[in-house]
Amino acid sequence: MEKRNVFDVLKERGYIEQCTHEEEIRDLLDKESVTFYIGFDPTADSLHIGHYIQIMVMSIMQQHGHRPIALLGGGTTMIGDPSDRTGMRSVMTQEIIAQNAENFKKVFEKFLDFSEGKAIMDNNAEWLLPLNFLEFMREVGVHFSVNRMLTAECYKNRMEQGLTFFEFGYMLMQSYDFYVLNQKYNCKMQFGGNDQWSNIIGGIELTRKKSGEQVYGMTFSLLTNSEGKKMGKTEKGALWLDRNKTTPYEFYQYWRNIDDADVEKCLALLTFIPIDEVRRLGALKGSEINKAKEILAYEVTKLIHSEEDAVKAQEAARALFGGSADSENIPATELAADELGDGMTVIDLMVKANLIKSKSEGRRLIEQSGVSINDNIVDDIGATVSKSDFEDGKLMIKKGKKIYHRIKLS
Repeated sequence: MEKRNVFDVLKERGYIEQCTHEEEIRDLLDKESVTFYIGFDPTADSLHIGHYIQIMVMSIMQQHGHRPIALLGGGTTMIGDPSDRTGMRSVMTQEIIAQNAENFKKVFEKFLDFSEGKAIMDNNAEWLLPLNFLEFMREVGVHFSVNRMLTAECYKNRMEQGLTFFEFGYMLMQSYDFYVLNQKYNCKMQFGGNDQWSNIIGGIELTRKKSGEQVYGMTFSLLTNSEGKKMGKTEKGALWLDRNKTTPYEFYQYWRNIDDADVEKCLALLTFIPIDEVRRLGALKGSEINKAKEILAYEVTKLIHSEEDAVKAQEAARALFGGSADSENIPATELAADELGDGMTVIDLMVKANLIKSKSEGRRLIEQSGVSINDNIVDDIGATVSKSDFEDGKLMIKKGKKIYHRIKLS
């Protein structure tokens, strides 16, 4: 069977948001193996679900014969992208940035083949940190119009709060990345989230002015639900790809519990399931859609963590949905008998298990009948648990309709 143009595959699955030259890009991707790059600033010690879309794009591109560059922003992270933020990013040390970058690499290696001639991993610290300011401004700054930069979306958001010259230089740095990668690897395309459009345009124009090369840009949809709100936010914060920050079970449960209207989109963007099967699953109605949610949760958990983690999470979720609390894979917290003593308030127990951020949140949940202990709704904010509430040294807390947590007495 003839291999399809990857542009059509990406478009069909719903990834593509904007292109600089759609027909030229499609033609280029059809005729040759194209080197492209996506930048990742290691501002945290883990990637989150928002980055996952970009990783999927790199993987699909590589499967169709193109060469990805996963660019770690060891240099740009020292400034920080003003896009989609209301305050200046805290300045990070080179040591922390380097450690974060190492964590990112482990995720990339699950999805990309970095063997000879395949994917490339590079770090812009290599060319940004040694730059001489005066030389950089003569070579790069001269090509940028301040008037035009101020109209860019990434700066507009910050004009009222104030934009430092420090951050204003971010676009120049990222644009310079594209030029360097074009010279170093014949990189012809930059991809990114939709919030990177202005920066990508800057890199295309700089590369054209400095080398005469025609390069291209493409941005991808942010992961939003059917109401247009950004997905991947949990009660604990971001949905991280690191198991130490978001457990495989919590990760699985997030996708198992999404709205029916978002299932088809998430299957298309977050899994490699063929598009015809995605559409069939997305069209299921009533209780049948839960089968599609299970497949989504299983597939994404398997890709990010492992098949073993996906199986364990699925077993735990099925046990709970089936009314059983027997599964050993349900998240648990150990509590020393001495710490329990003669009794502990339900609110203190939920704080101990990291189920609530504050006691006031616990009081509010109990007042709304949102907490159960061993399937019994807690209706008193001062309610306590004691050893007699534990069966075989175990107790089950249910928060809301879908969050279960076991307490094990030790």
